[in-house]
Amino acid sequence: TEAKKSELEEDVEKMSTKINQAAAKSAQLKEEIAELESQLSALAKQQAEMDKVRAETRADFEVAKADLELGLSGVRKALQVLRDYYAADSAALIQQPAKPEMHDKATGAGTSIIGILEVCESDFATNLAKEEQEESDAQEEYEKLSQENALSKTAMTQDVKYKTQESVSLDKTVAEVSSDRETTQTELNAVLEYYAKIKDRCIAK
Repeated sequence: TEAKKSELEEDVEKMSTKINQAAAKSAQLKEEIAELESQLSALAKQQAEMDKVRAETRADFEVAKADLELGLSGVRKALQVLRDYYAADSAALIQQPAKPEMHDKATGAGTSIIGILEVCESDFATNLAKEEQEESDAQEEYEKLSQENALSKTAMTQDVKYKTQESVSLDKTVAEVSSDRETTQTELNAVLEYYAKIKDRCIAK
């Protein structure tokens, strides 16, 4: 019975160690899972904010682009009309009946107006190109960050899944080994009781 007693005590000790290790590992995993879930929540908020800002800047761009295209179109039409008016050559006039001379074409003033409109056209075109470049850069940056966020989310979600599975498995091990330890402890208690009785008998004799 001395051997049996030692064997049972050793088994109980081994099981206790296994239970403590599994419980500690499971607790650590649960902390890591909570941290990952917190990071996932923060990532979702960040992505939602990015989506909102991107939608707003895209809408602003569409308005600015429409305004600039309208302005550019208007200036180009005005330039075309003025250039046609001041460039009309005498050959075109000969084919038509002579019009009564109401006024003279003020070519000097016309050139100045055309010059001013050309500057306006250039400004509109430059601003439109700048807006389009900024929009393109913003969209590219948004897509890049969204892709990074999606990869992070996938990795963290998988991490949570595996850590949860491992934690559940460890908790199951703790429960099973605890049950085994209880059975072994009951057996050990019976052996100890028996051992004590025998010892008492031996001492009594």
